[in-house]
Amino acid sequence: MSGSTKDQILDFVRSRYPQAEIDESQDIFALGFVNSLFAMELVMFIEKTFAIAIPNDELKIDNFRTANTMAELVGRLSPARV
Repeated sequence: MSGSTKDQILDFVRSRYPQAEIDESQDIFALGFVNSLFAMELVMFIEKTFAIAIPNDELKIDNFRTANTMAELVGRLSPARV
């Protein structure tokens, strides 16, 4: 899959809200884009796309507010690339 982690996450969020102009630093929770169902879809998308498991202690709203914070989460949870 091409594109950076951040770009892939932004593409997923933007595909849900094509009318919105969302960038990597905007808080999608504060903007009102995230409901509980979309939050779960976001978690599942990240786990599946980046082949990681997000432990319960990382399922904090602050890890999912922006594409930047989600990309940082993926970076922390991804196995080291050699």
